[in-house]
Amino acid sequence: MATDTTPSTQATQNKPHSVRDVSADKFIEAYARHLKRSGRINVPKWADIVKTGAYKEQGPTNPDWYYIRLASVARRLYLKGGLGVGLLRRIYGGRQNNGSKPSHAAIASGAVLRSTLKQLEAIKVVEKDPKGGRRLTHTGQRDLDRIASHIGNRR
Repeated sequence: MATDTTPSTQATQNKPHSVRDVSADKFIEAYARHLKRSGRINVPKWADIVKTGAYKEQGPTNPDWYYIRLASVARRLYLKGGLGVGLLRRIYGGRQNNGSKPSHAAIASGAVLRSTLKQLEAIKVVEKDPKGGRRLTHTGQRDLDRIASHIGNRR
């Protein structure tokens, strides 16, 4: 029985993918696993007791939440560079529950996001942008594209 190995089929199987081409949840999960396996990330001591925003009632329940946040921030910087802590606080913010009063938007913890950016700078994935905020380095973009390509070729 012959398999279909036409050039068009082979080209789609080995096509390099970028972060934009793969689903966000699969990419973030894979990049978080990569960061954890690399051993280059120093998780802060306070990571097990911190809340990710003042509007939250409890902290994260996933023990690997810090790696997931690192991967998510790196993906955000890949998609739109020049993001600072203030804008990331709004992006990762949520809904403030005011009881019987109407809910309002609330911003995320700045210390958590500042710490993630410092960790990504330490491993040379992120650098300070001269125009303000942070952006991905060339090596960081290459690493993210390599992981996205690996995810895209597994389909």
